Amino acid sequence: SYQYRLKQTDFNGNFEYFTLNSDVKVGSPVKFSLSQNYPNPFNPSTKIGFQIPSDEFVTLKIYDNSGREVLSLVNETKAAGYHTVEMKNNLTSGVYYYVLTAGSFTDTKKMTVIK
Repeated sequence: SYQYRLKQTDFNGNFEYFTLNSDVKVGSPVKFSLSQNYPNPFNPSTKIGFQIPSDEFVTLKIYDNSGREVLSLVNETKAAGYHTVEMKNNLTSGVYYYVLTAGSFTDTKKMTVIK
């Protein structure tokens, strides 16, 4: 649970604080999700985000256009929550697919490498 306040500064340098009336609650996710990598297209690195609502064994793998596995980024049990994996690569230019598998959930996204 977080509380925020805003600081308003006028052009003459005077300022005033305003406290927000309600708390902001940040909890664990309620569903599985795989985000699009950012940036896309990329060179030399990109970030892939995902969220899992419960502790699960997670795999995150990269495949080339022919369906051959070229890289495994995650292959372990992860705690429930929001996760980000940074991928630094030496992949050749082209289109790749990344697949997240966690429990019975599977999702695939496409990414592009430009050299």
